[in-house]
Amino acid sequence: MYYHDKRLQYPVTVSEPDPAFARALQQAIGGVEGEIRVCMQYFFQAWGNRAPTTKYRDMLLHTATEEIGHIEMLATAVALNLEKAPSHLQEEGVKDSIVGAVMGGENPRHQIEGVIHKNLLSAGMAAMPMDSDGVPFNMSHIYASGNVAADMYCNVAAESTGRVLAVRLFNMAHDEGMKKMLHYMIARDTMHQQQWLAVIEELGAETGNLPIPNSFPQSQEDNENNYNFYATAADGSVPEGRWTNGPSIDGRGEFTVFQNKPLGEEPVLGAARPESGAQAAQIGEAPQTLDSNR
Repeated sequence: MYYHDKRLQYPVTVSEPDPAFARALQQAIGGVEGEIRVCMQYFFQAWGNRAPTTKYRDMLLHTATEEIGHIEMLATAVALNLEKAPSHLQEEGVKDSIVGAVMGGENPRHQIEGVIHKNLLSAGMAAMPMDSDGVPFNMSHIYASGNVAADMYCNVAAESTGRVLAVRLFNMAHDEGMKKMLHYMIARDTMHQQQWLAVIEELGAETGNLPIPNSFPQSQEDNENNYNFYATAADGSVPEGRWTNGPSIDGRGEFTVFQNKPLGEEPVLGAARPESGAQAAQIGEAPQTLDSNR
């Protein structure tokens, strides 16, 4: 069960409305790095959490609920950037030099207009559950494995990419209210990264968690290949680093370099099945000739 408070988690103000920035904010709502993604990820991790203690489930629920507040803030920011904008900006869209550069010099006018018009026509100058290109969020980037350690590593990655996006939006923003909102969200991303890393540390990051799942006996692994770095460059070069020599991170093996070579043979498949619709030669039958007497 959930409760709501109609007040925002953090103030959202817009002095200089910018429809193009509203479009960029859509990525933080419904993009793969966005708030819908982490909100749903944390909820489903919590709802499926099985552990002797409920504290990880509870923590995930607290943070997932916080993320709803972040979606609300961003949706409010999109609406304010659209509703107060002069009509000629709403109708024509804005050419953004940053977006144009990212897109390799293409004119982003039609793509900006398409997203803004969707905000205007389908949502009445409001945000929608979509990314900055107008692609609806489809839950395909929700990671909830049922393994708490695996989930925490996924959460660190999610918050890291989310913080990268928030920093980019902060650098794009011209409105002081938008910068204030984003500097708050960047701070929360910092905390969430630390939060998930704290769980990993509490579980025993170096020796207790790895490899994930730690419930599978490593004696049943291929122990000749579980700590080899596979060097696959055609010239035999190796990107030397912490991963090529010395003790493994979990302390259970030694990193070595393996110059990649085939360990198996060329695959040879059996004949196709008669009912498979393959050619006769694939099935192993001789082609039939037409009966001249017919």
